[in-house]
Amino acid sequence: MCPTRDQYFESWESEDLNQKLTQLLLLDSPHPKRHVVRESWHHGMVQEQGHLIKVQDLFGPDISTQKKPHTIILHGAARIGKSTLARQVREAWKQGRLYQGHFRYVFHLNCRELALSKVLSLAELILKGQDVVLPPTGQILSQSEHLLLILDGLDEPKWVFEEETPELCLDWSQKQPVHALLGSLLSKTTLPDASLLITARTTALGKLMPSLRMPRCVEVLGFSKAARQEFFFKYFLDQSQAARTFSSVKSNHALLTMCLMPWVSQLVCICLKLQIEHRKGLMLTPQTTTALCLHYLSQIFPARPEKTQLRALCSLAAEGIWKGKTQFSFKDLRKHGLGGAIISTLLKTDVLHRHSTSDSYCFSHLCFQEFLAAIFCVLGDADGLSSLYTLDSISGVKKLLDIYGRNDLFGATTTRFLFGLLSEHGTRELEKIFNCQLSREAKGELLHWVEAQVQHEHSSPQPYSLELLHCLYEIQDKTFLTPAMAHFQGAKICVLTDIEFHVFAFCLKFCCNVKRLRVTVQEKTQHEEELEPFSVVLFLWSLVTDACWQDLFSSLEAMRSLWELDLSGISLSDSVVQRLCEALRHAHCQLETLRLVSCGLTSRCCQVLASVLSDTPTLMELDLQQNDVGSRGVILLCKGLKHPRCQLKLLWVDQNHLNKAVSVELRDLKKDQPTEPLRSDDHFWGPTGPVATRMIDQDKNLYRVHFPVAGCYHWPNTGLHFTVRGAVTIEIEFCTWSKFLDESVSQHNWMVAGPLFDIKAEPGAVVVVHLPHFVDLQGDHVDISMFQVAHFKDEGMLLEKPTRVEPSSIVLEEPSFSPMGVLLRMIHAAALRFIPIISTVLLYHHPDPKEVTFHLYLIPSDCSIQKAIDDEEKKFQFVRLHKPPPVAPLYMGSRYIVSGSKNLEMIPEELELCYRNPGESQLFSEFYIDHLGSGIRLEMKDKKEGIVVWKALLKQGDLRPTATLVPPDLTASPSRAAVPDTLHFVDRYREQLVARVTLVDPVLDKLHGHMLSEEQYESVRAESTKPDKMRKLFSISRSWDWACKNRFYQALREAHPYLIVELWEKWGSMGNQEAS
Repeated sequence: MCPTRDQYFESWESEDLNQKLTQLLLLDSPHPKRHVVRESWHHGMVQEQGHLIKVQDLFGPDISTQKKPHTIILHGAARIGKSTLARQVREAWKQGRLYQGHFRYVFHLNCRELALSKVLSLAELILKGQDVVLPPTGQILSQSEHLLLILDGLDEPKWVFEEETPELCLDWSQKQPVHALLGSLLSKTTLPDASLLITARTTALGKLMPSLRMPRCVEVLGFSKAARQEFFFKYFLDQSQAARTFSSVKSNHALLTMCLMPWVSQLVCICLKLQIEHRKGLMLTPQTTTALCLHYLSQIFPARPEKTQLRALCSLAAEGIWKGKTQFSFKDLRKHGLGGAIISTLLKTDVLHRHSTSDSYCFSHLCFQEFLAAIFCVLGDADGLSSLYTLDSISGVKKLLDIYGRNDLFGATTTRFLFGLLSEHGTRELEKIFNCQLSREAKGELLHWVEAQVQHEHSSPQPYSLELLHCLYEIQDKTFLTPAMAHFQGAKICVLTDIEFHVFAFCLKFCCNVKRLRVTVQEKTQHEEELEPFSVVLFLWSLVTDACWQDLFSSLEAMRSLWELDLSGISLSDSVVQRLCEALRHAHCQLETLRLVSCGLTSRCCQVLASVLSDTPTLMELDLQQNDVGSRGVILLCKGLKHPRCQLKLLWVDQNHLNKAVSVELRDLKKDQPTEPLRSDDHFWGPTGPVATRMIDQDKNLYRVHFPVAGCYHWPNTGLHFTVRGAVTIEIEFCTWSKFLDESVSQHNWMVAGPLFDIKAEPGAVVVVHLPHFVDLQGDHVDISMFQVAHFKDEGMLLEKPTRVEPSSIVLEEPSFSPMGVLLRMIHAAALRFIPIISTVLLYHHPDPKEVTFHLYLIPSDCSIQKAIDDEEKKFQFVRLHKPPPVAPLYMGSRYIVSGSKNLEMIPEELELCYRNPGESQLFSEFYIDHLGSGIRLEMKDKKEGIVVWKALLKQGDLRPTATLVPPDLTASPSRAAVPDTLHFVDRYREQLVARVTLVDPVLDKLHGHMLSEEQYESVRAESTKPDKMRKLFSISRSWDWACKNRFYQALREAHPYLIVELWEKWGSMGNQEAS
């Protein structure tokens, strides 16, 4: 059955289509998701999840309170279907299909139209625009408990939120300002028993909520995938035609995703019908709403009407947007140059719709009016059709900011269309439709304005909102998006629909700073959790489709900066895992850590995961805990681990239910490929992506890196930046100040302000170098003229004034190299306590069968100190936990109290912030926990001021088993095959034990009464130094047998477990060498 042309142009908002609309997804949540939750992501709180409801249950009892609400807020993104649903409610009630027996009177009030009226009485307000015969107003108002008022688009007239409500008059026949009447309805001062159904954008809830009494917040999420298909089958009368059209849309994933919005589904159906009529096939290629509207515009005006008439239509649309008008008189149309012939064409093609009860016109859908208004902004008013603006297009664009305001600018549909029209595709199609040429100067000026608005958003409290990402998605162009996303370094984002997921995934691929991405299904409650630097946490309201994962994994292929992906807790199908592995194999994917804990994986997934181990040379850590992969799955993974190209260092699997053979194979692999903590930031990042550094000399901490092309290179792990003229090899050695600074220098009151590097490069190859410092420059408390760069040469220390000082580094142009670092001149030594310092808290853990040991450090943000601590803790198999830095600058010499929940004992409980050279022992607090439970809160307070300067939440999920080789009990004399000679462990490592055992008294206490007499015990304690005590103890041990030395070993192991682990590893390696 082929419909006639007139049937194609059913009004997008007609009564017939309202009947055709299927149920929209409605999310009933105890808190409005975007108003409360999304605005609080930066504070780490996640609210209760909510549940889906049907439209007939909107006024039903609340699940938790069982009370029936009197005020419902239907909120959601712009043009998601809120107003369509509101009109549908009214029509369904009028036809006896909804709320019969609940409401006797239902009135739909268009707030945009109401805003055009200055004053109205309550009676006039209620009856305005109604198209049916009604009983007397007094009779209606006397039964207000049976009255439902639909306030559609309440957020659009700004006066609802910005003006104070005066003292209200309760006389329903007396005229009052419209905003005062609406304010009285919201606060229930007027008609307190009446019910309200309000539609508003989610972004406006912050201004709306204070005016309402106990509202139910229901978010409109658009069509589900099943509902989109249902819509097509309702729209097309021929079922085979409906199946073919929907199948063609499914082939365009982006378009199918956009059909979540009812108006897009409607417009897609119209376009497909037109293509059927013109025998153009069923292929639709638009990837954005702007491209779809341009396609529609080219179809309904195939004959290329006079560009003046199309511009006149755009001028009418723009003036309506600026003035808040959706209804236009014939006089309005004539004023913009639209005469009878063109009006007839516009009505026939359903671009315009004539009101059934009044001599007024409106656009077939508000979205199309906004689209034409955006075109007017881009093309300008070259024909002088509007008296509102000057002839240049930038004036119309700037008007957007005046109309929508800074906070709502990116949430406005007109702004999204503007972004889309400024894309290369948008500009090309626009010029084709209007038969014109947009000058480079005009487009450049428009793009500059858009860039300025995006840059301004970066400084807002919540940069990179989903609204902004939607606008960036419309523009599509890589040349614009790459710099636009350059400042995106991390966020917590909640997505509720697949279109939001699609937009997020698209924009993510242009991020160059994001290193960690965690995707998690939103739980009912979440602990407060700080966001790690350069990290994104994506909260999903529900499980997403395989197509959404396809979007995300496509982004992984383009993101060279991402090194950790965490999908833990999300159920992943075999096909999703297959697609993930395909993305990991991509040449540009640099992922190092993949966490798939509790993802419902089985042994079938291990086959493809094992194959990716050999194909992904950057992958260093794979976490598959809490998955039922079984022995078969682990065997497959072991095969992948044995591949010569496999670089994996850490594999986490549950071993509880593995058979003995698999467990043995794992142990063998563990010996062959000893694990170690990963260093994932040891890359420079430059124009071509990551550039690996190589350690040349571990003892000297000497690294080498080769930059392949000219450009800027940044080493995040250190804060070093180099700008080079061309390909060059650079050597970087981490040095200590104590090696170069003598007492005569320190007497001049110089403060070390950053790490010391010995850099070697070809002369003239480096244009600019950034040397990191840890002085906090915020607040102008530091005189930057006091910064100097110290060079250490044969003739002594030379000082160089930096070219400029930046918040985290000093800059030298055309530098010469030697051992060099940043110093800060002190006028007086006492001034040191008034210099604000950027500091770092380092937290390490080492699990034990009985309890977990933690070490907590407070240091200046100096990469060389942190590296020295990392190396020292690594010796004892401690693993660093990444926690946020202090919330404010700290001060050298100040003392800070470390504490924790559950009455933790910190030893010591005070830490002083001070500078100690990397080679020196660093101060730390130690504490022990036997069970984390639901989590432990740690905090650090300024001892003098009592102000909290740092806090963190320690959860069970933070802890991961270390790959420590646990020293066994020595219960018998080892055989010759086990050790290189017959020396006992304690005798073989006598020299190391004498030098490094510091807890001598606990060892003596354990031996006292067993191998040590009272006299021997006191003679050891009488020695003046700890090494002398150990020497005395060893002199006594010469007469001990093997069992006594075993007891000595046990005492040492309990006092210094990490030292014994280190020595035992040397013991084992020597034995292996002899055995071979």
